[in-house]
Amino acid sequence: MAVVNVKLKENPYKIIIGHGILKDAGKVLRPLKIGEDAVVITNPLINRLHGRTLAGGLKRRGFSVKFFEVPDGEQSKSAFAAVALLKKIAQYDTGKKIFIVAFGGGVIGDLAGFVAAIYKRGIPYVQVPTTLLAQVDPAIGGKAAIDLEAGKNLVGAFHQPKVVYSDVKVLTTLNDRQYRNGFAEIIKYGMIRDKKLFEFISRNTKKLLARDLSALTRVVVRCSRIKADVVGADEKETKGIRTILNFGHTAGHAIEAASRFKCFHGEAVALGMAIASEISHQKGMLRLNDQLRLQGLLGAFGLMDKKNVPLRKLNVDQIIRLMARDKKFQGKKNRFVLAGRIGQVKVVEGVPEKIIRAALNKWLKR
Repeated sequence: MAVVNVKLKENPYKIIIGHGILKDAGKVLRPLKIGEDAVVITNPLINRLHGRTLAGGLKRRGFSVKFFEVPDGEQSKSAFAAVALLKKIAQYDTGKKIFIVAFGGGVIGDLAGFVAAIYKRGIPYVQVPTTLLAQVDPAIGGKAAIDLEAGKNLVGAFHQPKVVYSDVKVLTTLNDRQYRNGFAEIIKYGMIRDKKLFEFISRNTKKLLARDLSALTRVVVRCSRIKADVVGADEKETKGIRTILNFGHTAGHAIEAASRFKCFHGEAVALGMAIASEISHQKGMLRLNDQLRLQGLLGAFGLMDKKNVPLRKLNVDQIIRLMARDKKFQGKKNRFVLAGRIGQVKVVEGVPEKIIRAALNKWLKR
């Protein structure tokens, strides 16, 4: 097992990463003294594959366990789903000391974290991420949100988990597309902060695609450390440091929404990074060689596969309108995270629309 500390002034916590550790969740949670009754929010597939293992580990340490399922997919990150869950939890929560377990991918983590943040003005919760993407990114950092029709993650809160508990073994049950989806965020970490990580991913692409345990665990641990360091330096994104984590997300979130979530989050972020790298190159910030290396690595993990989303049906004007609602924008001034080189990015304001449109046209109409 590896332990990564998220060092915050208030509510610090650990990220625990291991292989086959799901059955020991109760042993880790008991010393935290967060309650006696676990409310596990998950989806039917995760519950069927791993619910019994998690429940057994919690019950052996004296916790009661109640599962609440929501449908798989982005549609569950809605006000309707959140209110439905809150009603069920309130009905169940009689004479109990409950805490929430977010047991699933990024959608479950966001939804369960949001519910935990607003129920009784905040109750404890833990993250038990079951996808590669969730283990390296959304489970860490305390951002919780639901979507509105106007855009992703527009209603939310900062609510830090008491622990993030990542069992790499559960990743073996992911289908191929969902597994590859996680590598967009992993490649992102290499681009924003760690050239050595980028090089490691490049050298070990075949091992990682084959789900080699050693290589995979090394990547999950390294990405968790990067995310923990960034969150520790700028917990609530008030200093501009945490914003670098959004490399590829400005266009990515818009593409994801415009595709009606047929495009997975990682696939959308991969396209967003390709678009951001094109803007970076056109602004004279990023060398062509580094731009091509990024695009090549995204392609090697199948993240630029046009079969996964009908890109030609995406309207550039619609993407620009959706991007204008991005939380990183300041009033009418756009803000993009752009690359200077592999391992270094910065936030740039006021990118000319002509450059943005050219980059969108290049990647959405290819």
